[in-house]
Amino acid sequence: MATITKRKWKTSKGVEREAWVLAYTDAGGKRHKEQFEKKRDAEARRTEVTHQVVSGTYRADAASTTIDEAVADYLKLLADRRDRGEHVTEHYYRTVEGQLRNYVAPTEEHRAKQPEKTRIIFDGGIGAVKLSQASAKVIGDFRDRLRAAGVGVVTTRRILGSLSRALQNAVGNDLMAINPAATIRVTGKRGEGSKKVISPSKADLAAALAEAVGSLRVRMRLSASSGVRASELYALRWKHAAFNAGELTVDGRVDAYKNEDTTKSTAGIRRVPLSSAMLAELRAWKEAAMSSEAEDLIFPNAKGGFLDHKNILKREFRPLLIAAAKKATDEGRKFTPFNWHALRHFAISTWIEAGMQPKTVQTFAGHSSLAVTMSRYGHMFPSDTHRNIMDQISTSIFGDGAQMAHEAEEAL
Repeated sequence: MATITKRKWKTSKGVEREAWVLAYTDAGGKRHKEQFEKKRDAEARRTEVTHQVVSGTYRADAASTTIDEAVADYLKLLADRRDRGEHVTEHYYRTVEGQLRNYVAPTEEHRAKQPEKTRIIFDGGIGAVKLSQASAKVIGDFRDRLRAAGVGVVTTRRILGSLSRALQNAVGNDLMAINPAATIRVTGKRGEGSKKVISPSKADLAAALAEAVGSLRVRMRLSASSGVRASELYALRWKHAAFNAGELTVDGRVDAYKNEDTTKSTAGIRRVPLSSAMLAELRAWKEAAMSSEAEDLIFPNAKGGFLDHKNILKREFRPLLIAAAKKATDEGRKFTPFNWHALRHFAISTWIEAGMQPKTVQTFAGHSSLAVTMSRYGHMFPSDTHRNIMDQISTSIFGDGAQMAHEAEEAL
């Protein structure tokens, strides 16, 4: 039973004070006391804690632990896993830390570490909220503040995903009974946050390649034909190129901090067939390479280490696009610039154009599921194929379409 009593006392200076004390027993028989300045606050807490004890969701530490502390505990867990090499890369850790510390439980200390141009200020954080008060409504209101502040659908989903994992960790530590963020959804306007992609045109890619030389040209060609991500491209070693089998094995990646790791998912480990022309170009690149042993990188930097993608974009790729655009303008042609990741989109779009089945495209692209492939590239699959499938189904059920039409005319 939970009871509320009024307490009066005098301070050391003789000032009279009073408060309302809530006393209750949890499901384990342990007695608890909480003090409030106002009676209505004590009564509200009694209603809440009585429901929690009866439903079995009461956690004593939830009343004193904040979301900020739960976030700190989760980040420590990730840091420990990162240091042990347990599928948490430096890039992933910093991404999650940024989401939680810029939005959920903002800290000036974290902001001070960020470059001025990337510093994010958001005043709608919920770090001070106690876990006992972290209801679905609180999380839902937080989501709405993010959207009202102009945070996009995809970014909001990622922030709430990190928050949900932090609260799930709190559940695992018996700090709270349920995860209130688990059921919160983020919706936007039709088409907002869509992951459907548009690949470069063949003319634009050809124009860009015409300006590329040496290693950059080979890297662009390989990316546009095999669909490897930039992080996977820089991790490729000569042992991954099987010239006799005519395929490229992808099983690793390099993050922005030069840390080598496995691919994003198990499905990311794959073998991608290469064209004869691409194999010939790759073989020529190998013959010209200073080091071409099995463990040597296919595209090393000057010291034999991993290439820096940001440096590549700044010093090579973007100047190349500027040159291609200028040449197109001089020749009276239109050129639409594209980013490096668009080379992957180009490769996948050509597979679809060539008639590859969705499941095959998923395998070669290294997508975690067919749903991911269709979500991003489903609009590229020819509609005629879908119509032919429907015609085949109709014929198998109702017979020949022409005969059905003839019979319908006679019936009229």
